[in-house]
Amino acid sequence: MKLVGFAHKLGDNINTDVIISGRYKFHITDMEELSKHIFEDIDPAFAKNLKPGESIIVAGENFGLGSSREQAPLAIKASGIIAVLAKSFARIFFRNSFNVGLPLIELDTESIEQSDKLEIDLDQGMVFNLTKNREFKIKPLPQIMKRLLEDGGLISHYKKHNGLKLDL
Repeated sequence: MKLVGFAHKLGDNINTDVIISGRYKFHITDMEELSKHIFEDIDPAFAKNLKPGESIIVAGENFGLGSSREQAPLAIKASGIIAVLAKSFARIFFRNSFNVGLPLIELDTESIEQSDKLEIDLDQGMVFNLTKNREFKIKPLPQIMKRLLEDGGLISHYKKHNGLKLDL
């Protein structure tokens, strides 16, 4: 599985209330509509500057801390962001993201800058910074995680296979 897109750089400790503000979480249930408000408290124009299918979030430590609700990864995915690269992820956010089919990659992101063009190759376990001609080895994803991503998340996987098929 290969993903290609442009970096949208964020910092450390991005919590789920920064991803999608609580003032929207309980009033908007449509994920497409909710996605128009992601990272609004950091940058009011963030969602408008995304190119759906070509945007990758690049962050620091502890991305996604906070609430265990799935709205944060769902809103990110609905916005057209294809992956999130960060130095580390909050545990519940990590699990919720794979459950909804949003790829997360742990990587030292210091050398990646805003708008760098990136290619993520999950099969090779590599991230290529095409702008700077650099490559990074990443921790390989377990086969079941790759299968969940390919199938679009846990529920899609379950429906596609008439149950949870773990025999890979």
